[in-house]
Amino acid sequence: MRAVAALDGVEGWLSDDQARRLHAAAAALEPPARIVEIGSFRGRSTIVLATAARDGVEVVAIDPHAGTDRGPQEIATDAATGQSDHERFLANLERAGVRERVRHVRAFSREALASVDGEIDLLYVDGAHRYRPARADIVGWGARVRPGGRMLIHDAFSSIGVTLAILRVLVAGRDFAYAGRSRSLAEYRRTRPRGGARLRSALGQLAQLPWFARNVLLKVAIVLRLRRSREWPY
Repeated sequence: MRAVAALDGVEGWLSDDQARRLHAAAAALEPPARIVEIGSFRGRSTIVLATAARDGVEVVAIDPHAGTDRGPQEIATDAATGQSDHERFLANLERAGVRERVRHVRAFSREALASVDGEIDLLYVDGAHRYRPARADIVGWGARVRPGGRMLIHDAFSSIGVTLAILRVLVAGRDFAYAGRSRSLAEYRRTRPRGGARLRSALGQLAQLPWFARNVLLKVAIVLRLRRSREWPY
């Protein structure tokens, strides 16, 4: 797949199978549709979305590039690091040939709501992974997803904050149905599930909790240096 090949050398935490799921969701959209990405880092997922999107489909990438919430255990703000990420982000889009396809909003997601008008056909959430900002993204931006649209959430059932937000908002929620996952990339569709469909959606998400527990234990082992591999589960 051309989108996956274009990711060579682009740093980030999107695996190849996750890239394929994201690509399929974006490629299915008919213009004029809108894709919104929350959390771009250095452009790995942005390249997939922009490569998959047809002409006439808008791609909006939201990331403040403030040097905060960059990855595992990197929460503190560092302006110089953020600027470096921003420059690498633009350079990676240019190298992949998609820079002109992407509208970048350099702002925190809560501040960017006013910068995007109307409904969203595909929402990709990979912003701050702490509970409150993750919940705010799912609630605030999720409300903008049109009926029948999709929301994909990275680090679902892997990050503690993101998983708690999912449990609080989506497991018993009435707006989104769980459609499966590729590792930690969970897919939801805005279908307002009822009755048996709603129960299946809830049970499908709860069935991921043993995998979530396994990921938490792996992270504890990495932090305590009890595990040789330093790869953060995602």
